Amino acid sequence: MMRLQRYLAQAGIASRRKAEELIVAGSVRVNGTTVRQLGTVIDPAVDRVEYDGRVVLAAAANAYFVVHKPFGVVTTMHDPEGRRTVADILRSHDVAQRVVPVGRLDYDTAGVLLLTDDGDMAHILTHPRFGVEKTYRATVRGRLAPESVRALGSGVELEDGRAAPAIIHVVAVRRDRSTVDITIHEGRNRQVRRMFERLGHPVADLVRMRFGPIALAALAPGSLRPVTDRELHALRAIVAAAS
Repeated sequence: MMRLQRYLAQAGIASRRKAEELIVAGSVRVNGTTVRQLGTVIDPAVDRVEYDGRVVLAAAANAYFVVHKPFGVVTTMHDPEGRRTVADILRSHDVAQRVVPVGRLDYDTAGVLLLTDDGDMAHILTHPRFGVEKTYRATVRGRLAPESVRALGSGVELEDGRAAPAIIHVVAVRRDRSTVDITIHEGRNRQVRRMFERLGHPVADLVRMRFGPIALAALAPGSLRPVTDRELHALRAIVAAAS
């Protein structure tokens, strides 16, 4: 079961917002009846959906892959500067589906990256309103003091506004280096690096260990695997809750 506008978006008719406009305008019929109610829920296996007099067929099964993006790889499908991209990783694994990254990781940040052709899911997972959690392992310069840990946990003031409180787990503290697992649910540009820099601890190494329900685990840099059934179920639960 799914909402009608989501079905139209997944079938490639229009974006979900545009699909809502089509429904309100009376351009969509379900089982022969014009539907204008945005809350309409359909069963794709049973209900017949038409747009502009043509039957809307369900999209083919989407593809979902997890990549361990290495340092020095651009999170785009093409780079005008000729740097290595995630598209190169896909080609090296003979992936034929036209998938794109969900969100981004900086050139100098490694870690877990989801790629899919499911535009509806990608939109929700990257939209700030839905606050999908992301966990990073950061190695920072200097000995991280308890007051800095508390500051991260209460919200660090940045130039573009106060960051939301982060969840902090200190892995190791040495005289000249500290390793911390930090979980955030915002997606500002270079946010984790800026948070630590604001506290006087520049980041030396940053790896995203988890994106929502997907963990990096033992996946080697440059490697790729399909999303597991359990992960896909959890991702779809996020989408359903946001729909």
